Amino acid sequence: MKEWTLEERYRVLESPEDIRDLHERIKGSVYRQKYHVQPVTGLSSDPNGFTCHDGVWHLFYQWCPWGAVHGLKYWYHVTSKDLISWENAGVGLYPDRDYDNKGCHSGSAISTDETLYFFYTGNHRDENWVRTPYTCAAYLGEDGRPVKLPEPLFGPRDDHSEHQRDPKVFYNEEKGRYYIFIGAQTLDKKGCVLVYESEELLSGWTYAGQLKVPGFEDFGGMWECPCIERISGKDVLLFSPQYTKLPGRAESTNHNVYLIGTMDYDTLTFTPDGDYQHLDFGFDFYAAQLASNVGDPDKAVIIAWIGLPDNHYPTEPEEWEGSMTLPRELRIRDGVLYQTPLPAMKELRDELICADELPVFGEMELNFDGNDAAFALFAREDGTGGLTFSYDAAQQICTIDRSGMDKRFNEKVGETLTMPLRTPLRKLQIFIDRSSVEIFANDGEATFTTHLYPSERERWFWTAGKIDAKVWTLKASVEDSFVV
Repeated sequence: MKEWTLEERYRVLESPEDIRDLHERIKGSVYRQKYHVQPVTGLSSDPNGFTCHDGVWHLFYQWCPWGAVHGLKYWYHVTSKDLISWENAGVGLYPDRDYDNKGCHSGSAISTDETLYFFYTGNHRDENWVRTPYTCAAYLGEDGRPVKLPEPLFGPRDDHSEHQRDPKVFYNEEKGRYYIFIGAQTLDKKGCVLVYESEELLSGWTYAGQLKVPGFEDFGGMWECPCIERISGKDVLLFSPQYTKLPGRAESTNHNVYLIGTMDYDTLTFTPDGDYQHLDFGFDFYAAQLASNVGDPDKAVIIAWIGLPDNHYPTEPEEWEGSMTLPRELRIRDGVLYQTPLPAMKELRDELICADELPVFGEMELNFDGNDAAFALFAREDGTGGLTFSYDAAQQICTIDRSGMDKRFNEKVGETLTMPLRTPLRKLQIFIDRSSVEIFANDGEATFTTHLYPSERERWFWTAGKIDAKVWTLKASVEDSFVV
């Protein structure tokens, strides 16, 4: 594994020519995705600025162009008209101001009738490498490129640690005000959310206070990527708690959870209806963001990074890493969130094939009879290895194990996880791309996302128990063009 110097990681991208050859090498990888957004080169991480504006879906992702390493961050821009087919649009935000001299870090977007606005964390470091996080803003110019404000909206608070980032901007009609939620950490290293408010988007921001979440005062050491949305009359709070281990999550210290409850903007209190729930039970799911301007009070659209902070993946030697999940519809049913693939994904179905041999990218639909069952994806021809899935009907628990794959990774974090279900297992919908698998159980009751890197000999599918399987190849829907 390459050892990166600070100078290499924080090198400024001067010209597209700096990385053209790198892209040419990377695009030949057998693990390049066909219907998931992925980095044009280097590393992609958190989704940012996810919104619909003037009939076009805009998505940005955290991007370090030089390789599979966290360094100087840009926002890379992709667009879509249907959330299925995505085109590369080039760099959106450059770290070219003093207040973001070491990176344009995560944030969000909001669309008005006339303009698309962006809010992000400017990562400033001084000559002693001391960090100051600024909350910054930009808007989409007539040429389709973001235009930054000359100064940040506001700086960090000294009554919290330096970990203050990931602004989520939204408008509350009842209060007639804009709000920004910022992921933060208290001085005694507890995760929290800071709240700012204003009557205008680009000025007048004042600190309203720290969000109170009864029962979660000691939950995690930092809350990244906070996000709030009202769905079917209930408030949903998403965030990514760090520096903590949670039951059933092996050795991972990075998670993505949600609470359903009621938000009181007068007291800045989010009162949960119950305990936290996992957004996804897989190995690789983080920094989920809800799209703004969806236009339906009964659903949201969510996307996340397939990856985790500090983890490493087999494409690192190829100098690229990371993908976005499929965009998913989010609804509340029986007091929990259900996530489902977009209905338009069915338009990518190409050919119905034999279920014995798996496509390098495709879709599976498995139906069960409610009893114990097991299967393996990407097993060897003799039936050994692969990503194994077993269902315990008595406990209604699914167990997924990727330790049988030829290419193993993040072994110390954990290679076996469970996905508990509330109802008996009836159906799985599985989306396979060249380096990822996304599993949707019981029409979205639970999901499981993982990176996976099959070798040439790992292409078989076996089952135990009564499982009815259909497999389709899928058409590619994401460009892998060199646009910078």
